[in-house]
Amino acid sequence: MTELAGSTALVTGGTAGIGFATARRLVDGGASVIITGRNPQRGQQAKENLGPTARFAAVDMADPAGVERLAKKYEVDILVNNAARFPAGLTVDQDENEFGHTFAANVRGLYFLVAETAPVMIRRGGGAIVNVTSMVASKGVPGASVYSASKAAVEQLTRTWAVEFGPHNIRVNNVAPGPTATEGVAAEWGETNDELGRALPLGRTADPTEIAEAIYFLVSPRASFITGTTLHVDGGGTAV
Repeated sequence: MTELAGSTALVTGGTAGIGFATARRLVDGGASVIITGRNPQRGQQAKENLGPTARFAAVDMADPAGVERLAKKYEVDILVNNAARFPAGLTVDQDENEFGHTFAANVRGLYFLVAETAPVMIRRGGGAIVNVTSMVASKGVPGASVYSASKAAVEQLTRTWAVEFGPHNIRVNNVAPGPTATEGVAAEWGETNDELGRALPLGRTADPTEIAEAIYFLVSPRASFITGTTLHVDGGGTAV
């Protein structure tokens, strides 16, 4: 299927996990894809795995100058804001530095990337933006206070941007995954992630490709009348 042929997509945090699975799905759909990440070696490996229509840009989303350079270098039709920090820790154990760094990457970086990218999309005739949030943006989970607050902020930004950019044919939506089996999450959350998966109605964690399919749908022409919404891909987590 090449319904995205001729489109250029940018996937932040696209070197592993949900981001890489999404980049793969977009490439398979015919798009040219730019992936970002903080590790150049991992980025080059991911780029090679994705094939000749993929490019890599080394960017830390918590670095305002890096975000600005990224936005000015590429003109895109599709933006998937996937890069995020997800610290685990009870509120009383968090420090100000961790709090600030998480919001810098998850909210500030995403905010100004959209602010720089939207005018380009307007000039190109429209586009699609998907912000990857989380089940915990709307559900209380111990140890997820900073992360969940940052993702709740992004979900509200999505609603605002859907209203602001809709008249310019730019659709903005959220995909809110439940616990997903990625190396990054396993390293940060350990067995807690599997425990959260077993507690879902479907009784398991997601595979990154399952989240990627939801993201792909929302950026595809088949979702042409969907904007300002949150698609929960969480195994029923928000239903209980």
